[in-house]
Amino acid sequence: MDADFARYAMYLFAGVTGIVIAEAIYLSMASNNGKRRTINRRMKLADAAVSQREVLYQLRKERGLDGDREATSMMRILSRLRLQSNMKMPIVQFASLTTTISVVIGLAIGLWFDIVVAGLVVAIVLIIVLPIMVLRFRRGRRHRLFGNQLPEALDLITRGLKAGHPVPIALSMVAREMADPIGTEFGMMSDEITYGSTMVAALEGLNERVGHEDLPLFVTAVSIQNTTGGNLREILDGLAHVIRERQKLRRKVKSISVEGRMSAYILSAVPVLLVAALTLLVPDYYGSVMNEPLTWYLVAGSVTWAVIGNMVMFKMASFKF
Repeated sequence: MDADFARYAMYLFAGVTGIVIAEAIYLSMASNNGKRRTINRRMKLADAAVSQREVLYQLRKERGLDGDREATSMMRILSRLRLQSNMKMPIVQFASLTTTISVVIGLAIGLWFDIVVAGLVVAIVLIIVLPIMVLRFRRGRRHRLFGNQLPEALDLITRGLKAGHPVPIALSMVAREMADPIGTEFGMMSDEITYGSTMVAALEGLNERVGHEDLPLFVTAVSIQNTTGGNLREILDGLAHVIRERQKLRRKVKSISVEGRMSAYILSAVPVLLVAALTLLVPDYYGSVMNEPLTWYLVAGSVTWAVIGNMVMFKMASFKF
């Protein structure tokens, strides 16, 4: 009896110990995650025992704002996308990396299908398209985060103005209280005002760095108030409400149009999966006509029509407002 009691007590003790250890690990991870969410990059640099001027210089250098502007139009497009996507890699290094990847992919396709021209065409297309696609994807993800934070930032500025703070101090509250991306962006704007930039120029710089579609409303409102005066609190209250309603309508449109997007995904995937399945199961099904020149003309035509159809379907399922 005593042996059974001791065994059960040991089991109970081991179970309680495991629960306590798991809870300690969970609380530790939750605490660290919360700390990472509440501290933006500008605040981290400020905690590294450097001056505020050096923090501003470091952030501008990372975004490529203090370097020479590239001469070619392609480089200007990539530079603007890089600025708004918050990518730290220099644009020349990024272009070299994507070019190398494109050449490798084109070479692999040319060797796999034993058609040098096809590999060359794929490489040329990827050299142009791949860097833009990567930067647009990063910018879109950053814009979604910024758009979700913008109404909260406007509410915070409004509360600061109601408490009697001047506009620059109310703007700097966003940099101290909110996480990235909006915390660092407003922090850079606040530092630029501190070190001699005008309010309008700092707001225009913020709009250029971010490029979010809702941000010009805020920039215009503050710029007009700074020039002609007015009740900025009421303006920002109404602006926060408008932005929230726009986001609500945008999510509603996205949920309604999900059927069109899914149709495009399915119609794009079915031919690829069918060709892959037939190639694996019946290799001679397409293998016997691979060497015919007409086959590749038909493949190119089919791919072109599929791309055009997908573009039309996505255009029908997307709305700008």
